[in-house]
Amino acid sequence: MKVSITKIFFLLLTSLSLMISEKASSQYKNVLIGNKNEPEETTICINTKHPNIMIAAANTENYYFSSDTGKSWRAASLHSTYGVWGDPCLVVDSLGSFYYFHLSKSSNGNAYDRLICQKSRDKGITWSNGTYFGLDDKQSQDKEFATIDPKTNYIYVLWTEQKKKQMHEQPRTITDIMLSISKDFGKTWSKGMKINEKSGPDFDNWKTVIGGMPVTGPNSEVYATWVSYEGIYFDKSLDSGKTWMNKDKMVAPLMDQWAMNISGMYRCYIFPIMAVDCSSGPYKGSIYIAWADKKKGTANANILFTKSTDQGATWSTPVKVNNDSNARQHYMPWITVDQTNGNIYLAFYDRRDHKDDKTDVYMAKSSDGGKTFSNFKVSERSFTPKSSTFMGDYLGLIAYNNIIRPIWTSVDDHQNLSVWTAIISADKIK
Repeated sequence: MKVSITKIFFLLLTSLSLMISEKASSQYKNVLIGNKNEPEETTICINTKHPNIMIAAANTENYYFSSDTGKSWRAASLHSTYGVWGDPCLVVDSLGSFYYFHLSKSSNGNAYDRLICQKSRDKGITWSNGTYFGLDDKQSQDKEFATIDPKTNYIYVLWTEQKKKQMHEQPRTITDIMLSISKDFGKTWSKGMKINEKSGPDFDNWKTVIGGMPVTGPNSEVYATWVSYEGIYFDKSLDSGKTWMNKDKMVAPLMDQWAMNISGMYRCYIFPIMAVDCSSGPYKGSIYIAWADKKKGTANANILFTKSTDQGATWSTPVKVNNDSNARQHYMPWITVDQTNGNIYLAFYDRRDHKDDKTDVYMAKSSDGGKTFSNFKVSERSFTPKSSTFMGDYLGLIAYNNIIRPIWTSVDDHQNLSVWTAIISADKIK
């Protein structure tokens, strides 16, 4: 049978197009975690003693548990007499107990008057009613992040306290980064302690301090980062949180304020996300911070990365993590370290493959202490957010012994929300 040259050319072109399309698409199976109750603002945690056990959560009362490394999930709702009011944060101690931190909404109607910690000893199936800290019905307690030192099981929590003043006083509010510690597995908490040197003057004009995140180092150092309208800040304690540096260190200035305008997004905060290498590898003790900024233009937010190898005394010049050259939006990163080998992973929303608001989820990996990064797409389907739909202020990511699970919020054409992960093994990353 004769085949024309035109037909051969067409077949070759079709085959090439399919190859390009396959290369551009995700190589990793996506798994739906949940799509009930409009979930958004995600967090995920792995039991390092039993890595098949994972817990995830999303606003406002959603939590999910998996016993097969995230290949399947069961969903439930969290309840507490103190109320459950968003900003979920999950951590796990060395004994395998999980802790779910969130905002409160008391039965008397007061929201943000304290922060709640609920605990699960049975792999996330049931949760305690919770303990609390930061209680003050005259102030607002907002946006907490927590960490646990695996050597001591001390739990450290940072959050923003908004101190309200009288209407005639200027500014009308003062904001600070507060710290509370539990040394008895979440039963009791220390009184909130201010750790920042310079307060934020007003929440409403983006001059607050917010996004406080603690992490611990290989020798039980406690590190903290947060953002103000001036930039990314860092502080540290070498005595289990009792004392902190007299002067906060600015890691990097911001191009603008800590809230970026990303088309299609309800809002996009610049929370600095921090991780420490506590592995036995060559980069042990290195501190890493990632965030997004628009230094290259209003339509070109990039994921930035800096590191310190001297306990935060000095920081490297920030480098771009996303390795494309397109003037597109890349935002809302999360960073983690696989403590079994020191590999660094980041997950973030990314629009490099589109000229509109279509969005994918990309990841980056570094095996050389952040000197170089490879990039790879992990979402199978793009989605297009609209500014009328709130998708949360952060996504999440875990990595342990080459098991990698990002977690993110997606929306369909009708703006219905859903939460997803991707099944990724380090040896399969391309």
